[in-house]
Amino acid sequence: MPTVTVSPGAEATTTLTVRNDGDIVEAYTFEVIGDCAAWATVEPARVSLYPGTSETVTVRLAPPRSPEVKAGEVPLGVRVLPVEHPESVSVPETTVIVEPFHELRTKLEPGRRRGWLGARFRVAVQNQGNTPVDVVFTGKQEGEELRLAFTPERLSLQPGESAETGLRVRARKLIWFGEPASWPFEVKVAESTGTDTGTEDERPGGPEPLPGEFAQIPLLPKWLLIVLAALLALLLAWFTLVRPAVRSTAEEAVEAAQEQQEKQAEQERQQAGATDGGTGSPAGGQEQGQGQGTAPGAGATGNGGAGTGGSGSTGGFGGINPEQSSQTIDVQTNAGATRDKAYKVPQGKVFGVTDIVVANFQGDEGVLTISFGERKITTIALETFRNQDYHWVTPIQIPENATVTASVTCSKPGTPATGTQASGCHQVLNVSGVLSDIAP
Repeated sequence: MPTVTVSPGAEATTTLTVRNDGDIVEAYTFEVIGDCAAWATVEPARVSLYPGTSETVTVRLAPPRSPEVKAGEVPLGVRVLPVEHPESVSVPETTVIVEPFHELRTKLEPGRRRGWLGARFRVAVQNQGNTPVDVVFTGKQEGEELRLAFTPERLSLQPGESAETGLRVRARKLIWFGEPASWPFEVKVAESTGTDTGTEDERPGGPEPLPGEFAQIPLLPKWLLIVLAALLALLLAWFTLVRPAVRSTAEEAVEAAQEQQEKQAEQERQQAGATDGGTGSPAGGQEQGQGQGTAPGAGATGNGGAGTGGSGSTGGFGGINPEQSSQTIDVQTNAGATRDKAYKVPQGKVFGVTDIVVANFQGDEGVLTISFGERKITTIALETFRNQDYHWVTPIQIPENATVTASVTCSKPGTPATGTQASGCHQVLNVSGVLSDIAP
């Protein structure tokens, strides 16, 4: 059989002549063997010959246009089997040349994407031809608004093989605000053919360019600009109109409350002084002294035994000839030491304490304890204040010969206004109240 050339998707034929050299009538069957068997047939498939006669049959070749049919030389064999003498089987052979064909199937996914500055796409390609190819990817965009980059830029594909490459589309500048912009572009997939000069050319007749689109959106949408403008207007209104009015109203309320508290405290002091300075008389013209008693140790007099005795007790002044009195206790203590200073109530007197003011003007650190007689009033840390004051509506009575004591434990001297750290702690305690004679 002669050599035959065939193109996938087309049809070609060759012939085979069979001769009966026997002395009886013989029937012959034909069977194609080899790689061509799937797409080759013999017509007719069976012949009968008289002795000394011959007949020519046709071998028809119809390879499909598929990557499974590789380009190149393919052996072709036809088994000729005599029915009466099967031991005389023969297999004539020839070569079929399958011509190459090129076909690429491409797809861009997705076809459209949105982004502020760039987006990523995928280009899928499949070699539907019957020969290996080198594929090159190129991009095109009208104008200079986009940059297109492929990773990788080229691929090598065997027949029937599929692969993907990444496409990154990037705009050359941002759109800060305004309307979105649409940038169409094209992706071209072509086979590369090498030349003797070492350069590469694209094989003509490749697939159509793939259209794509990148929709560039503004960084600041319109609604955000409207919201920002509204917020700015609200802030301006707050700082120029609302905040001053709120601050003024709050300050007026605070001043009014402070003034009311000061008036109330002053009235209570005056009432307490008037009550402690006078002598109680029973209502309804009852005799003086009826139902009265003297509290032990305090010298205070009260109706119905209402006075409370004992050192540092509370209640009325319980004395006569009251007068305002203020005493200062100055305590200077070395670092790491403890020192006590006291004011002693004179003989025959009772001291009704209403106010205490403590000054820690150096900002010392340590502990201050204030005691009235044997009674501890308070213990405070020096570092928590610079000036501290205490007030009592009902005076605390301190009997004769009892003391108001300030005890300071100096942990760390502070720094006064001079800027030089002091060598010791220095506290000043001012005690104010009413000093009265003990009623006989």
